[in-house]
Amino acid sequence: MNDLLGVIMAEGRNTRFGTHKALARVGGRRILDRVRAALVEVAPEIVLVANEPEVYGAAGLPLRGDVRPGTGVLGGILTALQWARERGRAGALVVACDMPFVPAALLREIAARTAAQPAPDVVAPESGGKRGVEPLCAWYGTGCIGAVERALDRDDRRVVAFFDEVRVERIPLEEVRRHGDPDVMFLNVNTPEERERAERLAAAEEGA
Repeated sequence: MNDLLGVIMAEGRNTRFGTHKALARVGGRRILDRVRAALVEVAPEIVLVANEPEVYGAAGLPLRGDVRPGTGVLGGILTALQWARERGRAGALVVACDMPFVPAALLREIAARTAAQPAPDVVAPESGGKRGVEPLCAWYGTGCIGAVERALDRDDRRVVAFFDEVRVERIPLEEVRRHGDPDVMFLNVNTPEERERAERLAAAEEGA
């Protein structure tokens, strides 16, 4: 686990939320801080990649803007991977800045699976979403850099645009569920309504 860089991704435009969702509070804590609290149990170093870096100067984390501005989340992953390579890490454990309930135990399992043989380039948990996996709670090896660059060069900005070129290890959904309800763990706070739901979940978590 010392071989990975923990990366919080702040790539969204916040158009549906109305303000910067990573800085919104759920259960009395900023969502950004909740994500960091999970990552700190797994990653020896945590950084922030943002498409508006000027917004997050007070976040208290090393910060970098996108190396290819305007290329969305995939450009953010490229930034994370290049940063990981610069730091001598094998890859980046990436978590979206708006996931308040990602558990450290799931992140540890993702990190542990990077040691599998043959070595994976990507480790991603399965989810009930349209992609079948959760690409913004996943590990990416620096060996993906070329494939990500080629996807961006052909203007394919889908987060999974390069998956066919690399070795992807999926954590089966039934194993993901050992760590909690995927609908909660991978909840993105994109709208005020989703924040209200997150507040209710946080209150129930606190009560439990």
